[in-house]
Amino acid sequence: MTHEAGWAHAPGALRGPSWLREPVDPNALVPHLWSATAHKDASGDLVVGGVALPDLAAEFNTPAYVLDEADFRARARAFREAFAEYDVYYAGKAFLCTAVAGWIAEEGLHLDTCSPGELTVALRAGVDPAMVGYHGNNKSLPELRRVVDAGVGRVVVDSFVEIERLAAAAADLGRTQTVMVRVTAGVEAHTHEYIATAHEDQKFGFSITSGDAFEAVRRVLDAEHLELAGLHSHIGSQIFDSSGFEVAARRVLALHARAAAELGVELPEMDLGGGFGIAYTTQDDPAEPARLAAEMTAIVEHECRALGLARPRLSIEPGRAIAGPAMCTVYTVGTVKPVRLDGGAVRTYVSVDGGMSDNIRTALYDADYSCTLAGRRSEAPPVLARVVGKHCEAGDIVVKDEFLPGDVTPGDLVAVPGTGAYCRSMASNYNHALRPPVIAVRDGVARVLVRRETEDDLLATDVGA
Repeated sequence: MTHEAGWAHAPGALRGPSWLREPVDPNALVPHLWSATAHKDASGDLVVGGVALPDLAAEFNTPAYVLDEADFRARARAFREAFAEYDVYYAGKAFLCTAVAGWIAEEGLHLDTCSPGELTVALRAGVDPAMVGYHGNNKSLPELRRVVDAGVGRVVVDSFVEIERLAAAAADLGRTQTVMVRVTAGVEAHTHEYIATAHEDQKFGFSITSGDAFEAVRRVLDAEHLELAGLHSHIGSQIFDSSGFEVAARRVLALHARAAAELGVELPEMDLGGGFGIAYTTQDDPAEPARLAAEMTAIVEHECRALGLARPRLSIEPGRAIAGPAMCTVYTVGTVKPVRLDGGAVRTYVSVDGGMSDNIRTALYDADYSCTLAGRRSEAPPVLARVVGKHCEAGDIVVKDEFLPGDVTPGDLVAVPGTGAYCRSMASNYNHALRPPVIAVRDGVARVLVRRETEDDLLATDVGA
């Protein structure tokens, strides 16, 4: 029997998290979760970049990552324009391929890399090495030699042994390498433990509190073939509150002041990192780049005045905030299974043809996502569903809780927004799954940026018995 206040109020009904509200129309999109061109047409098809996803699925199959090129470029420009007085480094770890590296260069951004593979992609795309930064907490001597030889604009050093290695590599090549020292400011960012990176007890950077950061500054200054540009701080990821940046800037600039007073050098640059959050669900309310720029600049200027410092040249590293909302993932439903729970409640499991091999974030970070029916319009009332993958893990969940039309059925298309950051980057071949393609859409045209893996790819590194 239907409860007079709605199905969710009936005895034993599942209600989902407190922030999730039953929609009036389960077909409707929540605009701020999707890329700018995404909309539903009259038949209920989800259209992105002028391409209807049923047409895209028919041509390229599913699962597939769908990248809205115009949206990606617009977000990159928005950061470049809002932070016009900064160097804006796109964090390639969010998502990188040669086409995206080219877009970043065309939009006037720098590119942050953190592995030989990411550097290879940047160089293959023709990115000016002087516009590339290089991160990492465990850089080998051969790796550093390659970085220096390529002419990378700056290396962010992360340990004392790395300072020695980099100095040796630069000396061997007869080069002078620009360096930034990564410091941990002791800030507890309000985010998941695994993506909070400025507290003391973790692998990145030199502690300001312990004095290691000051010692690292001294050692870089003493190294003949290293040129110290400044300090780098990154407090974490998926952050909405600028108060963390305020505390970090205060502590990092205090170290600038100490270097000026005790070592006689005024460092010209400071990097505040990235970690700017995006909207994965209706509970998220990210700030626009212009607001972030105004708040962060005001923070730095205030602290510089208090310390009697000239404002250093600033840089930031947005990755998720550019790539994340620009991409969605489209799946095909394989099974729909109502599961009866204790108390009479029913959870509807919607199984799709992907899962944790193409989006590990739900299993890894307990991340929340939304989704929508992407290939038709439904008149059925909404049901609370859990979208799950096809892998042999109970934790293989794509969307923990979302309302879908009650007639969702095998063969339907379901699309998940906000999958541009870390989904393809962290994709795997778990259960020997084939990683999906990345399809760029723009002005009604779809083109492959990264092709779907094949079984030949899967076997290419298997040398046999």
